[in-house]
This record gives sequence, C-alpha cells and structure tokens, in this order.
Amino acid sequence: MTTLRAFTCDDLFRFNNINLDPLTETYGIPFYLQYLAHWPEYFIVAEAPGGELMGYTAAALMLCVFTVMGKAEGSVAREEWHGHVTALSVAPEFRRLGLAAKLMELLEEISEKKGGFFVDLFVRVSNQVAVNMYKQLGYSVYRTVLEYYSASSGEPDEDAYDMRKALSRDTEKKSVIPLPHPVRPEDIE
Repeated sequence: MTTLRAFTCDDLFRFNNINLDPLTETYGIPFYLQYLAHWPEYFIVAEAPGGELMGYTAAALMLCVFTVMGKAEGSVAREEWHGHVTALSVAPEFRRLGLAAKLMELLEEISEKKGGFFVDLFVRVSNQVAVNMYKQLGYSVYRTVLEYYSASSGEPDEDAYDMRKALSRDTEKKSVIPLPHPVRPEDIE
C-alpha cells in the first residue's frame, strides 16, 4: 500500500531514483530545505510498502504569478494568491499508477484551504506526456514563456507552458483566460 506523507530532510538522501529523470528539474539542497521550512504542507512524498520513494511534489502557495525560489509577492486584492507547483516527479517504475494525479489533488486541496484563486505550474513544451496529463487533470495553457528552460550542450533554450487550473475562489475563472501572446521570463511577475 502506498503511503502519502510529509517530505522530511532524510528524504533528500533517498530520492535520487526520482530526480535522475531527464525531464525532472533538480535543485540544490538549500532550495529543498527552503520549501521544507516555509511550506511543509506542500512538500509531499509517496512511499512504497518497502520504504522506496515513489514520487514527490513540492509547491508553494504564493502571492504572485511565479517566482522560482518561492518568494511571496503580489496581493489577494489583485487575485494573484495561488498555489504554484514547483516540482512533481514520479520514479519511472511507479508511473501510470495515478500517483501524479493524487499528489496534484492534494496540492489543489491545500491551495483551496489556503484561499488560493488557482494552481499553476510550468512544463516544457516538448514534454507532451506531462502536458496531456495536466490537461486531463483540468489544467489549461495560460501562456507560453519563451526560452524559460536553459538548455545544455549548446542547444537552444526551451519554451515552457504556464498551465493553470482555477479553484473555487475564482468564480469567474479569470485566472485561466489565456494570454494571446507569448511572454519572456523577465516579463513574469
């Protein structure tokens, strides 16, 4: 039986089987520790019966459209208060079991309880498996962010989709009305 529980500091030494996926963004230990300190309720891990980590998600409830380090900005008055999914990753051997959907559902519930207007995430345009999964979960493309992901090996930087799902507080669904044009990373508030 899969156990969903809070991510702990010890898990930082146990989640390489998840983080080594080429489509998973990895961060330094201080980044993960910042999330554990500031938003522990948004840092969830799925654990197999034998203790092996199956997947995790890290998110933050933010006052802004996006900040990479979880900095809070913006205001509730401007209806920018939202949950932001920073990372969602499931180990390859545990994919297609519904873990990602369950972890996203938990994050959405937390964001609802905290009064968020929407949940957003960034995903590589080329990662169509993830894009399609998020669409099945009710997310839509809000905007394209040009050259959001840095490339390696001299390849061009990759665009990202900013995908969003409105929560019950956004009764008019204003937060998910798509922008008509792409933006650059420096244009993101």
